[in-house]
Amino acid sequence: GHPPPVLPLCASVSLLGGLTFGYELAVISGALLPLQLDFGLSCLEQELLVGSLLLGALLASLVGGFLIDCYGRKQAILGSNMVLLAGSLSLGLAGSLTWLVLGRLVAGFAISLSSMACCIYVSELVGPRQRGVLVSLYEAGITVGILLSYAINYALASAPWGWRHMFGWAAAPALLQSLSLLFLPAGVAEAAAHKDLIPLQGGETTKLGLGRPRYSFLDLFRARDNMRGRTMVGLGLVLFQQLTGQPNVLCYASTIFRSVGFHGGSSAVLASVGLGVVKVVATLTAMGLVDRAGRRALLLAGCALMALSVSGIGLVSFASPMDSGPSCLAMPNATRLPGLHRDSSLPMGSSLPTLPRTHKNQREPVLSASKKTKPHSMAAPLLIPSTASPVAPSAPGHTVLHWTTLVCLMVFVSAFSFGFGPMTWLVLSEIYPVEIRGRAFAFCNSFNWAANLFISLSFLDLISAIGLSLTFLLYGLTAVLGLGFIYLFVPETKGQSLAEIDQQFQRTRFTLGFGCRQSSAGIQYRRIEVSSAS
Repeated sequence: GHPPPVLPLCASVSLLGGLTFGYELAVISGALLPLQLDFGLSCLEQELLVGSLLLGALLASLVGGFLIDCYGRKQAILGSNMVLLAGSLSLGLAGSLTWLVLGRLVAGFAISLSSMACCIYVSELVGPRQRGVLVSLYEAGITVGILLSYAINYALASAPWGWRHMFGWAAAPALLQSLSLLFLPAGVAEAAAHKDLIPLQGGETTKLGLGRPRYSFLDLFRARDNMRGRTMVGLGLVLFQQLTGQPNVLCYASTIFRSVGFHGGSSAVLASVGLGVVKVVATLTAMGLVDRAGRRALLLAGCALMALSVSGIGLVSFASPMDSGPSCLAMPNATRLPGLHRDSSLPMGSSLPTLPRTHKNQREPVLSASKKTKPHSMAAPLLIPSTASPVAPSAPGHTVLHWTTLVCLMVFVSAFSFGFGPMTWLVLSEIYPVEIRGRAFAFCNSFNWAANLFISLSFLDLISAIGLSLTFLLYGLTAVLGLGFIYLFVPETKGQSLAEIDQQFQRTRFTLGFGCRQSSAGIQYRRIEVSSAS
């Protein structure tokens, strides 16, 4: 006869959704090397396998909004979990590259749809005081999922067909999330009818009834209710989130370490475990501050630190001796065996300079190239015995620069994890009216995945064209531009109901001073009477 514990169930839905997303995103890093050996994957085939998840996620962002608004948030999450189960089975039982790519494509579609639906669903069910923490919990789940994938990859690295189990474990958190959803209402309307969420909503549910406006997809680009301004905020956040280079800093961390002088297996441990732990701690910190400091304040602080830290990496790489850019040296599987490394064209000793790009004139993402030079940052370090040549000790000055790079990288990951990481999706789940929230969220998310794909694929070309130093200085300049965008256009939404945020956007037209005079306490929004939202 008692209502279900809504807050713990909402928290579990958010956490488990993020955990599934993070695990599926990072598990390929540990599975790619055994897959490469088992299937004899070429450079292009590895690139296709890695990028298929992003392509599936992009497809979901194009159609997912209509599914979320048409069938509801809860049904979209449950459906995406069933799709993920099918993708995990395809990956776990795959006997060819075709089935592997298909499974990754399906899994990418599922986690992208689930991520959009989870953030919207949780933000609508809970009130202003709980919304920031519970939506940010999704980002915390992502970081925990990444760490969990590292641990499982390491544990299964030497197991026969271990990569099949790596892919299969992704279904576990998705099934647990589906179980939690069975005890929650389908949406705000059902919650209001049963009167079991009214204390959490603070009267927000009374706004959902007859007489609410209806929006079409094209309204996102019109002046009606300032929808164009909301879309500008959403697109600006997701684009600056990616154009600051964060996908490359995380995915290619070990290659960055190697380029500025870190050699051997230590860089793999630092990239996979060290950065993963920092990400978890920073995200948990953001959860504690989001409803105190506010969304806008954390975005400003995080973007400023990202600009300083990524620029610091670029400046350090000017002063530190650099290895050449990574290259893709396609070779038979036999040449990857430890006993044959001296006969291959790969520099197995990190102290040796990288050879020119003359071997078949092929290139691939750093993610794959690093696997041929040393154990990858996200792969199990036991896969390749340590038979490399001894590394000459670095000069004391160079050692300081190497550790400065590590500190800058840690600061960058931390800044993203309490700024752009959780705050972007929290703001997106708040600023749109409920009638079009799913489609608007998906539209912005499609640009997020497209920018992610573009940044990941352009990293190697940028290094080849302008070098690692200028590449990171370019990312730093982009972060400065993002800082200006947040300062001028992104409002503070902490402590307000979704109805109050909607009314604020309806009454405000964007000017260059929209956000610059707001305090982190959101005093400007307190002019709206609470009774107008009920």
